[in-house]
Amino acid sequence: MSSGGANWTIPRVDLDTSFFLTFKKRKMKSLTILVPNGPHNLSSVADSFLVFTKANQHWQSCGKKPVFNIKLAGTSKTVKLSDGLFSIRPHCNINDVSKTDLVIIPAILPDYSKTIRQHKALSSWILRQYERGAEVASICTGAFLLASTGLLKDKRCSTHWQAADHFRQMYPDVNLVEDQLITDENGIYTNGGAFSFLNFLLYLVEKYYDRTTAIYCSKIFQIDIDRNSHSLFSIFTGQKKHSDEIIKKAQAHIEKNLHGKISIEAMSSTFSISRRNFDRRFIKATGNTPAEYQQRVKIEAAKKKFETSQKTISEVMYDVGYSDTKAFRETFRKITGVSPLDYRNKYNKEAFVQMNS
Repeated sequence: MSSGGANWTIPRVDLDTSFFLTFKKRKMKSLTILVPNGPHNLSSVADSFLVFTKANQHWQSCGKKPVFNIKLAGTSKTVKLSDGLFSIRPHCNINDVSKTDLVIIPAILPDYSKTIRQHKALSSWILRQYERGAEVASICTGAFLLASTGLLKDKRCSTHWQAADHFRQMYPDVNLVEDQLITDENGIYTNGGAFSFLNFLLYLVEKYYDRTTAIYCSKIFQIDIDRNSHSLFSIFTGQKKHSDEIIKKAQAHIEKNLHGKISIEAMSSTFSISRRNFDRRFIKATGNTPAEYQQRVKIEAAKKKFETSQKTISEVMYDVGYSDTKAFRETFRKITGVSPLDYRNKYNKEAFVQMNS
């Protein structure tokens, strides 16, 4: 080849295919944190970005390439939150992301149905990414947006306990597990809600980086690692967001007769319903069997007594209609995740000080 009278020789380059295979193996994954328009939780976006950025930095300090190229993506250039007090400027539009490896959906705020209707483009994009091989993680009430894609059908899912009734109504074909902090099924992850999403982020960091990096992030951000339940924080208010008036009366009867023993058979007879049909309707309306509902009502009453009184474990047990200490302790631990004594010591400062003085 000649140019301007000069002779140029293009050297032959023998391509080493092993180099490209190695490069391909080391190629960074893509993490897309969604930024929906309208009301959503700012911290679940910002802190997801911070935790994974810190994990990348730690990975680099160990002489490794960052695991993720992290991007915030939405459908608007700027998303304003809290009446304009805060704003987020996503790095890109979701349409600019043709393929990603992990999608994080932040918590959305009520009204859930309205929010879902406004985010059909996001739902379609999430589904498309999953079909292309991406894994998807929802934080707290982000599960509503994830469920709108159909990806959670017949799968386990967790969300904030306060939104559980609403979620169950909107998505009856999803297996809602209220006591689980994290679910992990076929590349789909969900989280129980509120600031427990920080524990969820550590779970994902361990999965994509390693245990050492997760421990490092837990120490940097001072997050308890390996927490796997949010039962301790749930407040049982009774699942009343249904239209079965007979079951609502049965629920009221159970709640009014806290101290006594209630025969489910007799109660179904009172409402002129067969026991089998009564159980079926109760489960459909509340998500619990009548016996489970009765247990949860009693344990919630016990929790309040432990928080506000100086009564002993036995006194509280009798107050809520239990006479068997072992049965009370086992049921209390099953529902809350801790023993009655540990619960009282955690939430009743005066009782704890009195016991240790």
